[in-house]
Amino acid sequence: MRLIELFSVAALLAPATRLPAQAAPPASMSPLAVAVDAEITTQEKLFVDAAEAMPEGKFDFSPESLVIPGSDFKGVRTFGQQVKHVAADNFAIWAPLTGRPEPAGLNAPSGPTAMTSRVEILKFLKDSFAYSHDAVRGLTSENALEQVEFRGSQVTRLSLVVLALTHISTHYGHMAEYLRMCGIIPPASRPMPMPAAAPPAPTGN
Repeated sequence: MRLIELFSVAALLAPATRLPAQAAPPASMSPLAVAVDAEITTQEKLFVDAAEAMPEGKFDFSPESLVIPGSDFKGVRTFGQQVKHVAADNFAIWAPLTGRPEPAGLNAPSGPTAMTSRVEILKFLKDSFAYSHDAVRGLTSENALEQVEFRGSQVTRLSLVVLALTHISTHYGHMAEYLRMCGIIPPASRPMPMPAAAPPAPTGN
């Protein structure tokens, strides 16, 4: 129970410093579900913005193509494959919390083989986050430590929450490096625009 309380506090505090005010969650959601849902929103904003920052012509970029001396990028995923992988695993990791099988044709962890265009992959990514928000609605402090099946093993719901969020963060780090290798600053790292200067106060005659 202490682990759940600590996770709830951390998740509630983290997005408050990074995102503007969000719409109030449904009253039926538990405090734990509200906290996790807020953290999903934070990760979603970070990841989707980064994915959308890469233009169509560079969506299949991989650092292997740069042939950097002393490096070993042979066989690593392209940018688009990174995005598709995270989307597929969003569906797969959150599915056990819904009590339903993962969506058909998912082909996790790589994602649908025939899906290659930027438009398709970005839609797949956004759909996966919508699915994540829906899956967490039934999470409570009472069922968080209950066991569910995931890829042939019995794990707790809470462990899947941690896996899903850390998995997104890990691959965001990869994507941020890919963007910079292409001369693109990740949106979350761009300087904040300076506020407009206030007009001078009127002076009396």
